[in-house]
Amino acid sequence: MEIGVRILLAFLVPQVALVGGQEDGGHEGCVPGFQVKHYQVAYSGVFQKGQALLQVEFDDCAGNEDVKFEVSDPRFHVDGDLNLVPQRDVLYSRPVLFIHGLSARADDTAQVEVTGLPVQSPHTLRDILGVGQTLPFRSKRSLLVPPMIVTENQRAPFPRIIGRSHVISAEELGNHIFRLTGPGADQDPKGLFTIDIDTGVVSVSRSLDREAIDSYQLEVSTTDFAGNLVEGPVMLVITIIDQNDNRPIFKETRYTGEVLEGSPTGTTVMTMTAFDADDPATDNAALRYNIVRQSPDKPFPNMFYIDAERGDIVTVISDKLLDRETLPTTTYELEIVAKDMAGSEVGLTGTATATITITDKNDHAPEFTHPLFEAYVYEGSTGVVVNLTVDDRDDPDTGAWRAIYSIINGDPTLSFEIQTNPDNNEGMLSVVKPLDYEATAFHTLLIKVENEDALVPDVGYGPSSTATVHVTVLDINEGPVFFPDPLTVTRMENIPLGSFVASLNATDPDILQTQSVRYAVLRDPAGWLSVNPVKGIVNTSAPLDRESPYVHDNKYTAVFIATDNGSPPATGTGSLVIYLEDYNDNAPYVVPSVARVCEDTHDISVAIVGGRDKDLPPNAAPFKIELGKQPGLDKTWKVTRVNSTHSQITLLHSLKKANYQLPLLITDSGVPPLSNNTEVKVQVCVCKKGKMHCSSAHSHRASLLVLLATLLLVLLCL
Repeated sequence: MEIGVRILLAFLVPQVALVGGQEDGGHEGCVPGFQVKHYQVAYSGVFQKGQALLQVEFDDCAGNEDVKFEVSDPRFHVDGDLNLVPQRDVLYSRPVLFIHGLSARADDTAQVEVTGLPVQSPHTLRDILGVGQTLPFRSKRSLLVPPMIVTENQRAPFPRIIGRSHVISAEELGNHIFRLTGPGADQDPKGLFTIDIDTGVVSVSRSLDREAIDSYQLEVSTTDFAGNLVEGPVMLVITIIDQNDNRPIFKETRYTGEVLEGSPTGTTVMTMTAFDADDPATDNAALRYNIVRQSPDKPFPNMFYIDAERGDIVTVISDKLLDRETLPTTTYELEIVAKDMAGSEVGLTGTATATITITDKNDHAPEFTHPLFEAYVYEGSTGVVVNLTVDDRDDPDTGAWRAIYSIINGDPTLSFEIQTNPDNNEGMLSVVKPLDYEATAFHTLLIKVENEDALVPDVGYGPSSTATVHVTVLDINEGPVFFPDPLTVTRMENIPLGSFVASLNATDPDILQTQSVRYAVLRDPAGWLSVNPVKGIVNTSAPLDRESPYVHDNKYTAVFIATDNGSPPATGTGSLVIYLEDYNDNAPYVVPSVARVCEDTHDISVAIVGGRDKDLPPNAAPFKIELGKQPGLDKTWKVTRVNSTHSQITLLHSLKKANYQLPLLITDSGVPPLSNNTEVKVQVCVCKKGKMHCSSAHSHRASLLVLLATLLLVLLCL
């Protein structure tokens, strides 16, 4: 116990004397700073909020104006009466508190020892100093390294003493050397802290920045003059005390938010958040928010409120007054200030702008600007005839403003259509089916307008959301109309010139006017027809030929034009389709014109030929194919019918390899029938190993097997 007391006294007395005299060197007269630099306070289980624990003695020799105190434990502060007071209930305290006092004339630190803390705490002063503990055998000599504090941003001169390491020894002093190692001493950032090798006094060599490094852990040891380790190393913790040297900063300079019109009072619009790089455990980083300006300030300057601690911006204006259509603007700008030091006058500030937009809801129904609109349209025309205009007080280019029009009455034939012009929200009424003046000269339409978005529950569509449109149809001279169109008739081809073909019928739709109609040929591809200009009678002016290239699927089409005598004259067109019946006016013919047979009659020597006819049945097949009338042909050749269109030519005995002209007679089945005398070139060829070798140098070689297969296919078709 005696050794512990000796250690305590040896540490406290020189430490107090050292810190007390570091500012002015101990000259006589007023010394700015703490007049007493070491205090004690007893721990009694809990330090209650607001309880004055002790009163410090501080004098800056100028009346203590603008003195600021900072306590190393942010749960404590020094009040205006220089009392150390807890800011809230403190159940457990650090064993040592440091109080930093700063003014224009003084910059000093005092130490408060908290006694009576629980023994089991690993951070009590008794543990730090070893009081009450059984020291090891080598306790004749002990190295004591108390924690130290340094206030950031200190001004010159440097170096400044911040504390001292002690060797408590029963032996002769002065036979050891102090060494300081670690980051901030002999490691990067090098040279921030130094130690006097003889006295153990620790100094800081330049100004520090807590926001860069908030504490340093170094090691203090002692060696003999030969460099052999005597004591330690012992950890030295240097804590950097924060100063309020950082302003609150908003991430953005301008923020945007929205609130729906009609929102109840207290609706959260947005949250503003600033950041302060100072110590978050102190008031240096305790931010408070405030709205300093609202623009515009109508209808009153406090439409919004910001929660001082959370930064939530909420509405103050009532839901009835928060009406986008009656407010002087839909956008408000708020200048927001964030202040540290919990909003005190000495706090630093940062600013940002919050832009709040009052968004629209569909609380106004669209209304037509007029109850009645009029339109005029020529009969037979289509397109937009009138634009209907509406007023809507809601926000343009939103679903609460965009209009949807509909025709709810007066259009049973669906001749009209209405669409919204996206540029100006007007309703474009169009005629989509041509109107007929002679049928109806006047139309009355009832139009309704609605919004894309549904109206709010307490708002409905009124009478002004409907309008009447009078559409007047203007008469024009309409062209004659053919009926029927097309006109279809059936006629035999090759009828005599001047024969009657058809009677055209074109009427003028202008029934309220007396007009005449004249006819003319507009398009007659083959030039076969003529028309009476007054009566519309169509006659032939040339033979009708069903086999003409102008006839398709037995149909010939001509177009006629009818013109009235109106002013100006109007025209109409109609088509005449003539279905042509066939007449047997085309003789049949034989294909192909060349046939091949083998000279050796031991093999099957046949050739297949067929008939063709431009006419239609019954004026075509079946065909009769037979040998010509020349004598002796039947001794060498034989023609046998295969089916209604084909026959086979057979060589009855061997012939020399050569080309022969075989006369044939082909007859169709028309009434009366038509015949045609023709010749087929028969090539007699040498047939070996399934191949035919013919006399013509230009003849094509053909396989005998292919010839037999063709014959077999024809026989199967019978």
